[in-house]
Amino acid sequence: MSDRILVPYDGSAPSKDALEYAFEKFPDADVTALYVVPAPEGYWGAFDESTEVTPDDEARDRGQTILDEAAQRAAEHDRELETEVATGEPDREIVAFAEDHGVDTIVIGSHGREGVSRVLLGSVAETVVRRSPIPVAVVR
Repeated sequence: MSDRILVPYDGSAPSKDALEYAFEKFPDADVTALYVVPAPEGYWGAFDESTEVTPDDEARDRGQTILDEAAQRAAEHDRELETEVATGEPDREIVAFAEDHGVDTIVIGSHGREGVSRVLLGSVAETVVRRSPIPVAVVR
């Protein structure tokens, strides 16, 4: 039985590094790249129920384009890559996806911010580490 690895992927250098790390350290694993279209908690619920509101299709398409680039990177490593797009708060969506899909390890890139920058901007990687019930590898 091979491991299931989740790599949150947004096309940034840290997410590319995380994907490379996953391919290198987990050569026999099934790897999934997840792009999360950011939407604040309760955002869609703030609209009147009579209005049909769907996530921004343009943002989802942009996410799929970024994931297509990740799939090309996988092909360069002679690997297959599953891709998924979700909408919501990135840290919550990452942990929920991992729980719902039987992921064994999350491999996430970190921008490496420290001090005031981290406090002001927050850190998805840090929050995922705190919330995740499964192992998380942070790649810097």
